[in-house]
Amino acid sequence: MALVHKLLNGTYILRKCPKPGVASCPFLNTRFADYCSSSLEKPVAAPGKASSQRKTEGNLEGHHQREVALDITSPEDKPEVSFDKAIKEEIKDHFRRLKDDIVNHWIGPEGRPLHEVLMEQAKVVWQFRGKEDLDKWIVTSDKTIGGRSEVFLKMGRSNQSALLYGTLSSEAPQDGESGRSGYCAMISKIPTGPFERKRFYDWSQFNTLYLRVRGDGRPWMVNIREDTDVIQRKDQMYSYFMFTRGGPYWQEVKIPFSKFFFSNRGRIRDAQYQLLLDKISSIGFTLADKVDGPFFLEIDFIGVFTDPAHTEEFAYENSPELNPRLFK
Repeated sequence: MALVHKLLNGTYILRKCPKPGVASCPFLNTRFADYCSSSLEKPVAAPGKASSQRKTEGNLEGHHQREVALDITSPEDKPEVSFDKAIKEEIKDHFRRLKDDIVNHWIGPEGRPLHEVLMEQAKVVWQFRGKEDLDKWIVTSDKTIGGRSEVFLKMGRSNQSALLYGTLSSEAPQDGESGRSGYCAMISKIPTGPFERKRFYDWSQFNTLYLRVRGDGRPWMVNIREDTDVIQRKDQMYSYFMFTRGGPYWQEVKIPFSKFFFSNRGRIRDAQYQLLLDKISSIGFTLADKVDGPFFLEIDFIGVFTDPAHTEEFAYENSPELNPRLFK
């Protein structure tokens, strides 16, 4: 009986491992198959341990088969990666966008008839209704200089707003160079056209910035940047304050463009210049009130509109255009 049991075990092994002498290697004789069957033959276990050993061997065999099934992949199933094809598709896409820009330019601003643009009194520039709207913004904090502030951006409740939240920390980094810290910011990305050409927003027919926000009572700084192609303007911006009320209710904030003051590297300049509304590159919100702790700002939309009651052109007297005698 033991001989029959061994023979059956050998036959089971040979069924799992086909004889290479018969199928793939005809020059090998039957001794190689006998050696394979005898070397892979299962040892006879005690009657008490037979069931547990059989279960363990079955688990190992199934695991080995799964590994083999995962490792062995057909060369036809591997996706082909062609960099030339990807570059050609990218170039075609840019030319397609360039064609659309040329057609829209002949139709009118932003592809709309000119009379519609001139009659427009209000316009929503940014709104937050999905993840693709969040991709148009970046968030930053003093972590870039070694600080401890944290800021995050996500969709609000019911995907109808953007929620900017985090923790502000005014602790200066221990690098021996920075003496102050504690800011968080949210900045819009500069729009680009075909072949990565920079685009700009033209708000010359509007006179007021319009926002619908909900905050926690902290004051924010609204920053607007002009064309940044000129290297001297890289650190220049126009800013004004936005005070949130706190509480569960939304508030509508209206800031005339004539109120924005000129600053360079975070310092208000003595000579003030008027904001040029025909080449706006980005807008941002900065929190730096030196109050450590959590914060949040929820934004529904950001737009511009024309307020007929606002007739002020520029709010500051120390301007070379308004008072040239102050700068002689």
